[in-house]
Amino acid sequence: MIPYNRTVGTRDLRFDRHGIIFIVSGPSGTGKSTLVEAMLARHTDLTLSISYTTREPRAGEEQGREYQFVPRSDFEARRDRGEFAEWAEVHDALYGTARASLDEAVGLGLDMLLDIDVQGARQLKAAYTDAAVAVMVLPPSWEELARRLTERRTETPEVIERRLARARGEAEALGSYDYWIVNADRADAIATLDAIVRAERARVSRMKS
Repeated sequence: MIPYNRTVGTRDLRFDRHGIIFIVSGPSGTGKSTLVEAMLARHTDLTLSISYTTREPRAGEEQGREYQFVPRSDFEARRDRGEFAEWAEVHDALYGTARASLDEAVGLGLDMLLDIDVQGARQLKAAYTDAAVAVMVLPPSWEELARRLTERRTETPEVIERRLARARGEAEALGSYDYWIVNADRADAIATLDAIVRAERARVSRMKS
């Protein structure tokens, strides 16, 4: 542990600690992407982890910005080589997070922000016990979530029903998370997530010995 009165010269104590892996997950339509964007705007030293996926890009998405879009064969080869810290199959598509970037960030004292599903969050919590902080975003009600998904007009009623069923299943994993946010009011939800980020960064236990 670094003594309080230690001479540190020009060293920046913000980076004299282990990095944090902030995980934000929750059902589609809860607004978690909006919260992630708000954190990246407020904390310019937070780095968004770009996941790999085998699904096709949606309108407006770009390679390397939202995801690294790869063929299924490429993804499976990377998975089999152990390159992913976590991976999961969601709605018939594979998603995964590169292990190397997370390991490097934790070692250098840099913080990563991940928008991943419950399966991936569970894997990362197990692999990075001390570094991973998991936050689940939930809707104020299932009726409200159904309304949000319907208003997006990007999916069929059948797909929306599948997403609602999956959302209820994901909510059952809440006990494995560190924090939860009910996104009824955007400003309040952003403020809550911001407070979590600041509090976790201030933990004395994260300082390097």
